[in-house]
Amino acid sequence: MAPSIPMDPVILKQNAHQQRAYMTFLAGNGEYVKGVVGLAKGLRKVKSAYPLVVAVMPDVPEEHKEILRSQACIMREIEPVYPPDDQVSYARDYYIINYSKLRIWNFIEYNKVVFLDADIQVYDNIDELFDLPDGYLHGVIGCFCEKTWSHTPQYKIGYCQQCPEKVKWPVEMESPPPLYYNAGMFVFEPNLSTYESLLQTLKVTPPSEFAEQDFLNVFFEKVFKPIPLVYNLIMSVLWRHPENVELENVKVIHYCAPGSKPWKFTGEEAYMDREDVKMLVKRWWDIYNDESLDFKS
Repeated sequence: MAPSIPMDPVILKQNAHQQRAYMTFLAGNGEYVKGVVGLAKGLRKVKSAYPLVVAVMPDVPEEHKEILRSQACIMREIEPVYPPDDQVSYARDYYIINYSKLRIWNFIEYNKVVFLDADIQVYDNIDELFDLPDGYLHGVIGCFCEKTWSHTPQYKIGYCQQCPEKVKWPVEMESPPPLYYNAGMFVFEPNLSTYESLLQTLKVTPPSEFAEQDFLNVFFEKVFKPIPLVYNLIMSVLWRHPENVELENVKVIHYCAPGSKPWKFTGEEAYMDREDVKMLVKRWWDIYNDESLDFKS
Protein backbone atom coordinates (compact mmCIF):
# COMPACT_ATOMS: atom_id res chain seq x y z
CA MET A 1 0.00 0.00 0.00
CA ALA A 2 1.37 3.41 -0.93
CA PRO A 3 2.13 5.67 2.03
CA SER A 4 -0.40 8.40 2.69
CA ILE A 5 0.70 11.92 1.91
CA PRO A 6 -0.27 14.51 4.55
CA MET A 7 -2.38 17.38 3.28
CA ASP A 8 -0.88 20.84 3.15
CA PRO A 9 -2.15 22.72 6.27
CA VAL A 10 -2.94 25.73 4.10
CA ILE A 11 -5.15 23.61 1.81
CA LEU A 12 -6.87 22.03 4.81
CA LYS A 13 -7.64 25.46 6.18
CA GLN A 14 -8.98 26.63 2.81
CA ASN A 15 -11.19 23.54 2.54
CA ALA A 16 -12.59 24.14 6.01
CA HIS A 17 -13.38 27.75 5.11
CA GLN A 18 -15.22 26.60 1.99
CA GLN A 19 -17.49 24.54 4.21
CA ARG A 20 -18.68 27.56 6.18
CA ALA A 21 -21.72 29.68 5.38
CA TYR A 22 -24.17 32.23 6.62
CA MET A 23 -27.71 30.98 6.34
CA THR A 24 -31.21 32.44 6.38
CA PHE A 25 -34.75 31.26 5.67
CA LEU A 26 -37.52 32.44 3.34
CA ALA A 27 -41.15 31.41 2.98
CA GLY A 28 -44.07 32.81 1.00
CA ASN A 29 -44.33 35.61 -1.54
CA GLY A 30 -44.30 38.57 0.83
CA GLU A 31 -41.78 41.32 1.47
CA TYR A 32 -39.38 39.24 3.56
CA VAL A 33 -37.42 38.78 0.34
CA LYS A 34 -36.30 42.39 0.87
CA GLY A 35 -34.86 41.34 4.19
CA VAL A 36 -32.79 38.62 2.52
CA VAL A 37 -31.56 41.04 -0.15
CA GLY A 38 -30.62 43.55 2.55
CA LEU A 39 -28.79 40.85 4.50
CA ALA A 40 -26.84 39.72 1.41
CA LYS A 41 -25.79 43.30 0.69
CA GLY A 42 -24.93 43.91 4.34
CA LEU A 43 -22.63 40.89 4.44
CA ARG A 44 -21.01 42.12 1.24
CA LYS A 45 -20.52 45.59 2.70
CA VAL A 46 -18.64 44.24 5.72
CA LYS A 47 -16.54 42.03 3.42
CA SER A 48 -17.56 38.68 4.85
CA ALA A 49 -15.54 35.77 3.49
CA TYR A 50 -18.47 33.36 3.38
CA PRO A 51 -21.58 32.93 1.20
CA LEU A 52 -25.21 33.43 2.16
CA VAL A 53 -27.31 30.28 1.78
CA VAL A 54 -31.10 30.70 1.68
CA ALA A 55 -33.35 27.82 2.72
CA VAL A 56 -36.47 28.44 0.64
CA MET A 57 -39.91 26.91 1.08
CA PRO A 58 -41.88 25.61 -1.93
CA ASP A 59 -44.21 28.64 -1.87
CA VAL A 60 -41.42 31.15 -2.63
CA PRO A 61 -42.10 32.41 -6.19
CA GLU A 62 -39.51 31.99 -8.91
CA GLU A 63 -39.16 35.74 -9.39
CA HIS A 64 -38.06 36.09 -5.75
CA LYS A 65 -35.54 33.30 -6.21
CA GLU A 66 -34.16 35.08 -9.27
CA ILE A 67 -33.74 38.27 -7.24
CA LEU A 68 -31.74 36.38 -4.65
CA ARG A 69 -29.63 34.56 -7.22
CA SER A 70 -28.76 37.94 -8.72
CA GLN A 71 -27.39 38.87 -5.28
CA ALA A 72 -25.18 35.73 -5.25
CA CYS A 73 -27.35 33.91 -2.71
CA ILE A 74 -27.16 30.11 -2.81
CA MET A 75 -30.65 28.61 -3.05
CA ARG A 76 -31.52 25.44 -1.10
CA GLU A 77 -35.12 24.33 -1.47
CA ILE A 78 -36.60 22.55 1.54
CA GLU A 79 -39.82 20.69 2.25
CA PRO A 80 -42.18 21.82 5.03
CA VAL A 81 -42.00 20.26 8.47
CA TYR A 82 -45.52 19.54 9.71
CA PRO A 83 -46.45 19.41 13.38
CA PRO A 84 -48.55 16.40 14.44
CA ASP A 85 -52.21 16.91 13.52
CA ASP A 86 -53.38 16.18 17.05
CA GLN A 87 -51.11 18.84 18.57
CA VAL A 88 -51.95 21.94 16.53
CA SER A 89 -55.53 22.99 16.00
CA TYR A 90 -54.84 26.69 15.33
CA ALA A 91 -52.22 28.84 13.56
CA ARG A 92 -51.04 25.72 11.75
CA ASP A 93 -49.24 27.69 9.03
CA TYR A 94 -47.27 29.56 11.71
CA TYR A 95 -45.92 26.31 13.11
CA ILE A 96 -45.19 24.82 9.70
CA ILE A 97 -43.11 27.85 8.70
CA ASN A 98 -41.16 27.99 11.93
CA TYR A 99 -40.60 24.26 12.40
CA SER A 100 -39.39 24.00 8.79
CA LYS A 101 -36.27 25.90 9.86
CA LEU A 102 -35.10 22.63 11.41
CA ARG A 103 -34.22 21.46 7.89
CA ILE A 104 -31.04 23.50 8.00
CA TRP A 105 -29.42 20.87 10.24
CA ASN A 106 -29.50 18.64 7.17
CA PHE A 107 -27.21 20.94 5.14
CA ILE A 108 -24.26 18.73 5.93
CA GLU A 109 -22.12 20.05 3.09
CA TYR A 110 -21.29 22.83 5.58
CA ASN A 111 -19.44 22.11 8.79
CA LYS A 112 -20.15 25.46 10.48
CA VAL A 113 -23.07 27.82 9.95
CA VAL A 114 -24.15 31.19 11.31
CA PHE A 115 -27.93 31.39 11.02
CA LEU A 116 -29.51 34.85 10.69
CA ASP A 117 -33.21 35.63 10.36
CA ALA A 118 -34.17 37.74 7.36
CA ASP A 119 -35.09 40.68 9.63
CA ILE A 120 -31.47 40.97 10.76
CA GLN A 121 -28.78 43.26 9.39
CA VAL A 122 -25.02 42.90 9.88
CA TYR A 123 -23.17 46.21 10.38
CA ASP A 124 -19.69 44.89 11.11
CA ASN A 125 -17.76 41.80 10.12
CA ILE A 126 -18.69 38.81 12.29
CA ASP A 127 -16.67 36.09 10.56
CA GLU A 128 -14.96 35.42 13.88
CA LEU A 129 -18.10 33.54 14.95
CA PHE A 130 -17.05 30.61 12.75
CA ASP A 131 -14.05 30.09 15.02
CA LEU A 132 -16.15 29.51 18.14
CA PRO A 133 -15.60 26.09 19.76
CA ASP A 134 -17.28 23.14 18.05
CA GLY A 135 -19.83 20.97 19.79
CA TYR A 136 -22.03 23.79 21.09
CA LEU A 137 -24.88 25.96 19.93
CA HIS A 138 -23.89 29.60 20.42
CA GLY A 139 -26.42 32.42 20.67
CA VAL A 140 -27.38 35.65 22.43
CA ILE A 141 -29.64 35.47 25.47
CA GLY A 142 -33.04 37.08 25.09
CA CYS A 143 -35.14 39.55 27.04
CA PHE A 144 -38.40 38.69 28.83
CA CYS A 145 -39.58 42.24 29.50
CA GLU A 146 -41.96 42.75 26.56
CA LYS A 147 -45.66 41.87 26.94
CA THR A 148 -45.31 39.20 24.28
CA TRP A 149 -43.69 37.15 27.07
CA SER A 150 -46.49 37.79 29.59
CA HIS A 151 -47.51 34.11 29.60
CA THR A 152 -44.10 33.00 30.87
CA PRO A 153 -43.03 32.54 34.51
CA GLN A 154 -40.01 34.75 33.85
CA TYR A 155 -42.21 37.71 32.95
CA LYS A 156 -44.57 37.11 35.88
CA ILE A 157 -41.79 37.30 38.48
CA GLY A 158 -40.02 40.18 36.74
CA TYR A 159 -37.02 38.11 35.71
CA CYS A 160 -34.92 39.08 32.73
CA GLN A 161 -31.62 37.61 31.64
CA GLN A 162 -30.39 41.11 30.77
CA CYS A 163 -30.54 42.14 34.45
CA PRO A 164 -30.79 38.98 36.61
CA GLU A 165 -29.25 40.67 39.63
CA LYS A 166 -32.44 42.70 40.13
CA VAL A 167 -34.58 39.63 40.81
CA LYS A 168 -35.23 38.04 44.19
CA TRP A 169 -36.18 34.44 43.64
CA PRO A 170 -39.31 33.05 45.28
CA VAL A 171 -38.51 30.56 48.02
CA GLU A 172 -39.90 27.67 45.99
CA MET A 173 -37.45 28.39 43.12
CA GLU A 174 -34.04 27.01 44.00
CA SER A 175 -32.31 28.43 40.93
CA PRO A 176 -33.05 30.63 37.94
CA PRO A 177 -34.48 29.12 34.74
CA PRO A 178 -32.03 27.86 32.11
CA LEU A 179 -30.51 30.45 29.82
CA TYR A 180 -32.83 31.18 26.89
CA TYR A 181 -31.46 32.45 23.60
CA ASN A 182 -33.12 34.31 20.76
CA ALA A 183 -33.25 31.92 17.79
CA GLY A 184 -33.05 34.69 15.21
CA MET A 185 -29.29 34.24 15.28
CA PHE A 186 -27.17 31.29 16.34
CA VAL A 187 -24.02 29.39 15.41
CA PHE A 188 -24.31 25.64 14.87
CA GLU A 189 -22.89 22.62 13.06
CA PRO A 190 -25.13 20.74 10.59
CA ASN A 191 -25.23 17.07 11.47
CA LEU A 192 -27.39 14.26 10.10
CA SER A 193 -27.78 12.50 13.45
CA THR A 194 -28.81 15.77 15.14
CA TYR A 195 -31.19 16.52 12.29
CA GLU A 196 -32.97 13.18 12.62
CA SER A 197 -33.13 13.54 16.40
CA LEU A 198 -34.66 17.01 16.05
CA LEU A 199 -37.45 15.71 13.81
CA GLN A 200 -38.13 12.68 16.00
CA THR A 201 -38.22 14.78 19.18
CA LEU A 202 -40.55 17.28 17.54
CA LYS A 203 -43.13 14.53 17.00
CA VAL A 204 -43.54 14.08 20.77
CA THR A 205 -43.12 17.72 21.82
CA PRO A 206 -46.28 19.78 22.38
CA PRO A 207 -46.10 23.05 20.42
CA SER A 208 -45.64 26.24 22.44
CA GLU A 209 -46.12 29.90 21.60
CA PHE A 210 -42.65 30.57 20.24
CA ALA A 211 -42.55 27.39 18.16
CA GLU A 212 -39.03 26.47 17.03
CA GLN A 213 -37.38 28.95 19.41
CA ASP A 214 -38.87 27.26 22.49
CA PHE A 215 -38.18 23.84 21.00
CA LEU A 216 -34.52 24.55 20.20
CA ASN A 217 -33.90 26.07 23.62
CA VAL A 218 -35.04 22.86 25.28
CA PHE A 219 -33.31 20.55 22.79
CA PHE A 220 -29.92 22.28 23.06
CA GLU A 221 -30.16 23.33 26.72
CA LYS A 222 -27.08 21.36 27.81
CA VAL A 223 -24.84 22.56 24.97
CA PHE A 224 -25.91 26.20 24.69
CA LYS A 225 -23.16 28.80 25.12
CA PRO A 226 -24.05 32.51 25.32
CA ILE A 227 -22.18 35.07 23.22
CA PRO A 228 -22.15 38.88 23.64
CA LEU A 229 -25.18 41.05 22.96
CA VAL A 230 -23.40 42.80 20.09
CA TYR A 231 -24.03 39.76 17.87
CA ASN A 232 -27.84 39.97 18.08
CA LEU A 233 -29.22 43.20 19.51
CA ILE A 234 -32.96 42.73 19.73
CA MET A 235 -34.63 46.10 19.16
CA SER A 236 -36.56 46.07 22.44
CA VAL A 237 -33.32 46.01 24.46
CA LEU A 238 -32.81 49.64 23.36
CA TRP A 239 -35.62 50.79 25.66
CA ARG A 240 -35.78 47.92 28.15
CA HIS A 241 -32.06 47.77 28.99
CA PRO A 242 -30.31 50.85 27.59
CA GLU A 243 -27.60 50.47 30.22
CA ASN A 244 -26.49 47.28 28.44
CA VAL A 245 -26.20 48.85 24.98
CA GLU A 246 -23.26 50.63 23.38
CA LEU A 247 -24.85 51.11 19.99
CA GLU A 248 -21.63 52.13 18.26
CA ASN A 249 -20.16 48.70 19.10
CA VAL A 250 -23.14 46.60 18.03
CA LYS A 251 -22.45 44.39 15.01
CA VAL A 252 -25.87 42.83 14.40
CA ILE A 253 -29.29 44.46 14.72
CA HIS A 254 -32.44 42.33 14.92
CA TYR A 255 -35.50 44.24 13.68
CA CYS A 256 -37.97 42.00 15.49
CA ALA A 257 -39.90 44.48 17.67
CA PRO A 258 -43.48 45.12 16.49
CA GLY A 259 -43.39 47.77 13.76
CA SER A 260 -39.61 47.74 13.30
CA LYS A 261 -39.35 45.82 10.01
CA PRO A 262 -37.72 48.41 7.73
CA TRP A 263 -39.71 47.41 4.64
CA LYS A 264 -43.03 48.20 6.36
CA PHE A 265 -41.95 50.78 8.91
CA THR A 266 -44.48 53.54 9.65
CA GLY A 267 -43.22 54.84 12.99
CA GLU A 268 -46.69 54.53 14.49
CA GLU A 269 -46.24 51.51 16.75
CA ALA A 270 -45.00 51.75 20.33
CA TYR A 271 -41.38 52.93 20.65
CA MET A 272 -41.04 53.37 16.90
CA ASP A 273 -40.84 57.16 17.24
CA ARG A 274 -37.50 56.89 19.05
CA GLU A 275 -34.58 58.59 17.31
CA ASP A 276 -32.32 55.53 17.66
CA VAL A 277 -34.98 53.31 16.08
CA LYS A 278 -35.52 55.69 13.16
CA MET A 279 -31.75 55.95 12.69
CA LEU A 280 -31.39 52.16 12.53
CA VAL A 281 -34.24 51.84 10.05
CA LYS A 282 -32.62 54.49 7.84
CA ARG A 283 -29.30 52.68 8.16
CA TRP A 284 -30.91 49.47 6.89
CA TRP A 285 -32.43 51.29 3.89
CA ASP A 286 -29.08 52.91 3.09
CA ILE A 287 -27.60 49.45 2.59
CA TYR A 288 -30.60 48.06 0.74
CA ASN A 289 -30.66 50.98 -1.72
CA ASP A 290 -26.88 51.11 -2.26
CA GLU A 291 -26.43 49.90 -5.84
CA SER A 292 -22.66 49.66 -5.36
CA LEU A 293 -23.35 46.69 -3.04
CA ASP A 294 -25.26 44.73 -5.69
CA PHE A 295 -23.44 41.58 -6.73
CA LYS A 296 -21.22 41.98 -9.76
CA SER A 297 -20.00 38.73 -11.28
